[in-house]
Amino acid sequence: MIGPLLRVAASAAAARSLRVAARDAATRAMLTLGAGAAIAVGAACLTCAAFILLARNIDPAGAWAIVGVFWGLVGLVYFAATSRRRS
Repeated sequence: MIGPLLRVAASAAAARSLRVAARDAATRAMLTLGAGAAIAVGAACLTCAAFILLARNIDPAGAWAIVGVFWGLVGLVYFAATSRRRS
């Protein structure tokens, strides 16, 4: 008689822990997506602001070149950091 009651209690506890784990995973996923979106918007806004400031002082083609070189260097640093982690 006690065995079935213990099984019911154990299954309820397991279901509760699974719900908590699923909620935590969903929260982490949404926070990661939100952080990624914030970083992308911030990078776009800062790039636009930098281009506007550079275009006032030099020609627009030079401003695009400077912004492009900056993001190229950021990409190289990111590539170097991630390839070092893999090896």
